[in-house]
Amino acid sequence: MKTTKFLAFLSITASLVFTSCKDEGTGGTPDTSTIFDTQILGDETITTITDRGEGIGTMTLESTTTWVLNGLVFVNAGQTLTVEEGTVIKGTSGQGENASALIVARNAKIMACGTSANPIIFTSESDQIRRKADDTGFENGGNLPADARGLWGGLIVLGNAILNSEPGTSAIEGIPTNEKRGLYGGNDDADNSGQLCYISIRHGGTDIGSGNEINGLTLGGVGNATNINHVEVIANADDGIECFGGVAPIKHAVITNVGDDAFDYDEGYRGNVQYLLIYHAGDRGGEHDGGTSPEDGTPFATPTFANVTSIGRGVAAGKRTITFRDNAGGFYWNSIFTEYGKGIDIEDLGSGEHSLARLNAGDLMLMHNLFENVNDDMIENIIVDNSDNDLSAHPNVVGNSVTPLNMNGVLPGAIPNAIWTGFTKQWFDQPAFRGAFNPDGSDNWHEGWTLTDEATVIQ
Repeated sequence: MKTTKFLAFLSITASLVFTSCKDEGTGGTPDTSTIFDTQILGDETITTITDRGEGIGTMTLESTTTWVLNGLVFVNAGQTLTVEEGTVIKGTSGQGENASALIVARNAKIMACGTSANPIIFTSESDQIRRKADDTGFENGGNLPADARGLWGGLIVLGNAILNSEPGTSAIEGIPTNEKRGLYGGNDDADNSGQLCYISIRHGGTDIGSGNEINGLTLGGVGNATNINHVEVIANADDGIECFGGVAPIKHAVITNVGDDAFDYDEGYRGNVQYLLIYHAGDRGGEHDGGTSPEDGTPFATPTFANVTSIGRGVAAGKRTITFRDNAGGFYWNSIFTEYGKGIDIEDLGSGEHSLARLNAGDLMLMHNLFENVNDDMIENIIVDNSDNDLSAHPNVVGNSVTPLNMNGVLPGAIPNAIWTGFTKQWFDQPAFRGAFNPDGSDNWHEGWTLTDEATVIQ
């Protein structure tokens, strides 16, 4: 276990160890008990969790302890993990079979709700972030730079909602395929995996082998009874948030400075997403895949996004705003896209079911969005690649004058008001503004609980 820098100033260090394990013995059935190794170092209590098969159990992670995931730690089926507001959960470094992550299995729940003043933070063991002695927040945002990626795994939540791949269940990306607790998918779109509120996931995305990296937040077959709001992923080596099938609803999310795509979906994802800030996506702002095996499997991927502010790495970086492929559909309403080298890419295979077919069938729409400072003339760039079909019938706005967008002033200047005519979804708010934030500055909802808000340098 790493020793944080503040220990250098302590004259006395006490160390106590408590474990829940049984003696290994000399034979018979291997012990699968989970180990909880607790050390008291100065005024900090650190508990390292090692899961050998039994999972973490039904328990509460208290904010007075820093919890360290030693490898893959599961919340097994039938277990409920509760996390107090202000809790810090760290992952050990390591790749391959030594990768660390928290995985909520099917038929398990996580109840993790922080607050804007006391978010729940998932980060690397090397991050020296600590709670204040009076328990009123954190001493600092941590010692790691905003481009420190791949230092641990990530958070994975698995459920029983419908996929469009065969045979209807899959092994989640980032977990060894022989781990049965890593399966997801089923026939219950109303499945409930618990709640994630005011969660910040930092510096993850370790490689478990052959370029197979863990996303910041992975949602596999998650149902719409799950409550996900105010979630940040920052400095992840792979994707920020990736949804595999299911209908996970997400409201108020921040994805910053990731190494690959910001928001990714696959296997027929059909959820709702509103108020999403994407800042400095690594590759694409959105990589949207419809199906895998088969690509034309049903139900088609038709999620709805509204009030997205997606800010790329600048025109010169040459990155794409969104790619729709593998028969993906989807809907974007009243959103802002800026600082990308390329626009919208919609795959055209010439025949059969593909993303151009979804566009022509009305399963893919971009409605009342603003595109600003996207290279190669966005008017041309929203024309579907390799096709005569275009998006001119979709009432988007191109080239308006927008105040430069950055984290010192993320709110755009003169933009059109939102238009919700024809919008029938019941779960969504219908604010008067486009993008993730009210231009009057009355609700900068990312402030105070995200590292994105605190970071001075984003690369």
